[in-house]
Amino acid sequence: MQIWVDADACPKVIKDILFRAAVRRRIPLILVANSPLHTPPSPYIRSLQVPAGFDVADNHIVEQVQAGDLVVTADIPLAAAVIARAAHALNPRGELYTTENIRERLAMRNLMDQLRSTGVHTGGPPVLDLTDRQAFANQLDAFLHKHAPAQNV
Repeated sequence: MQIWVDADACPKVIKDILFRAAVRRRIPLILVANSPLHTPPSPYIRSLQVPAGFDVADNHIVEQVQAGDLVVTADIPLAAAVIARAAHALNPRGELYTTENIRERLAMRNLMDQLRSTGVHTGGPPVLDLTDRQAFANQLDAFLHKHAPAQNV
């Protein structure tokens, strides 16, 4: 199992949680972004810079993800593609996307996109707060406990 991160838009505090988890659990963590990233030195953590362009990072993740891997992303179409490949998707607010909830999330995203295209101001997501960070850390820990038991930690 590996953890993939859609890193261009992933908040730094979430990356920090992921860095600690990867080292503690000895799980490969790959951050994929269009721009260079700073990562702590670790044999478990690496960053991959892909060319700039629409969905280049997302497409790379979808091409490389394997069944059982975890992808951290707020991008709902990416989450849907990952789930279609029998992998798992977790957003930075701690919501685990599943086959049961991804269609609803896609429908809502598409509706909001349509509203924005007609000029309706829909606002953006709220600022990531301490509750969101804790929810992410808890969900990540529960996921790793279930899917990637600790190895001689």
